[in-house]
Amino acid sequence: MEYDVVVVGAGPAGLSAACRLKQLSPETSICVVEKGSEVGAHILSGAVFEPKALNELFPDWQERGAPLHTEVSGDDILLLSDAEKSRKIPGFFAPKTMHNNGNYIISLGNLCRWLAQQAESLGVEIFPGFTASELVFDDNGAVKGIATGDMGLSADGSQKDSYMPGMELHGKYTLFAEGCRGHLGKQLIARYELDKDKESQHYGLGIKELWSIPKEKHKQGLVVHSAGWPLSESDSRGGGFLYHLEDNQVAVGLITDLSYHNPHVSPFDEFQRYKHHPAIAQYLEGGERISYGARALVKGGLQAQPKMTFPGGLLIGDDAGTLNFAKIKGTHTAMKSGMVAAECITEALANNQSGDDLTAFETAYQNSWAWKELHTQRNFGPAQHRWGNVLGSAYAFVDINIFNGSLPWTLSDPKPDWDTLKPGSDCQPISYPKPDGKLSFDKPSSVFLSNTNHEEDQPCHLKLADSAIPLSHNLPIFDEPAQRYCPAGVYEVVEGDGGDKQFQINSQNCVHCKTCDIKDPSQNITWVVPEGGGGPNYPNM
Repeated sequence: MEYDVVVVGAGPAGLSAACRLKQLSPETSICVVEKGSEVGAHILSGAVFEPKALNELFPDWQERGAPLHTEVSGDDILLLSDAEKSRKIPGFFAPKTMHNNGNYIISLGNLCRWLAQQAESLGVEIFPGFTASELVFDDNGAVKGIATGDMGLSADGSQKDSYMPGMELHGKYTLFAEGCRGHLGKQLIARYELDKDKESQHYGLGIKELWSIPKEKHKQGLVVHSAGWPLSESDSRGGGFLYHLEDNQVAVGLITDLSYHNPHVSPFDEFQRYKHHPAIAQYLEGGERISYGARALVKGGLQAQPKMTFPGGLLIGDDAGTLNFAKIKGTHTAMKSGMVAAECITEALANNQSGDDLTAFETAYQNSWAWKELHTQRNFGPAQHRWGNVLGSAYAFVDINIFNGSLPWTLSDPKPDWDTLKPGSDCQPISYPKPDGKLSFDKPSSVFLSNTNHEEDQPCHLKLADSAIPLSHNLPIFDEPAQRYCPAGVYEVVEGDGGDKQFQINSQNCVHCKTCDIKDPSQNITWVVPEGGGGPNYPNM
């Protein structure tokens, strides 16, 4: 199937690009492929939303019914010193990027559903439930589109009665907007050396739950961020959040920086502990957990941002690492990157170009407020890694609040997250408490709430380069950390019939967070797309 533009991923970047393309050139033919069963099914974010890009894309978004219902009414920034104590940081001493005046607490999944409606009304074709499985190249080595995945394959690769072959979608340009650690984006970065002379990308794992809480505990519009406990006990980085949405609901979560070094750390269990802190539990007690999910987020900043252009297409949004970690926000910058891409492609198509390297994008992107914002706040993440949450935030206060990011240096953070684990024997073991079923829960019941489903008889989408590695050199050193860093119970070490230990992959549990692809210390695990429509089905996350 031939199009002017093929977009991979119906997230905020891809949908904003598609909408902007149609606004600028209604005759441009565009298709968007989305691996989730519906638009928004795989979207997971906090989310506090800055409407700057939306104001540009649809100035009349309120009249159009965009799902921005809860404006931020207050900011609480807490330092949790231990399991019981906390203190509130005065707003004056916090980096100004943490202030949320004029922002909204939203469901990003619902915003993407709304953006999809706008795109379709403009004439964009959206194909949910179809994976972009492979890259398609022309004779000159330029990207000319993607191939969707075959449907109806059994675990051994043979064709079942339901077999349906994939199809090729060709475009004059292809936009890759897969989100953090995109499967095809990763291949493009390697093929075209887009990360040459760049620093290693860095990531966090965000785990989130949606709760319905008693009306008397609900404070619509309140945003709570925290640093310190429980991650501080293992000298790990990260922070928690609790956002009061409408309808007596709150979103609560913990972001664990994947640069942590203790292989005994379990981000899932750290999150379960987090909810028991009195500063957080005061809102959740007596409430009901509605949904659960997890997703990696990209946080390396401009230092790690790859070249976004290559022959035949562009990386946009978090496929390229546009999230602003200093703000804990990436939707507005992802949307803007897609809009800039649309403007450059429209001009190229008007000049009868196709399949070339859109070098004009680099200049346009660097002239945009999105790039300037990321440049101003480029040192926040490296400062957190070097000096921790408290001293790192103190540096950020000076850098951002006083000098507005104009200090004449850029901090370096070169060590990749997969290379930070120490031998388990050198680290303090962690004994996590059993869940109480009220505030804390186990992985199986949590995955159940994510509505995750995969056809069990299909090829495993978690590929091991060497199946012997998990139980050979890793286990004595790291005690196989995959069984702890995965927030969905995908990886287990079990005893076989003869008492031998076996590495077991429960791929049907996978919530598509991509943590294994990022944190595996031997880089032995590769996440590829499963059959279309598989994975979580988030309703309002």
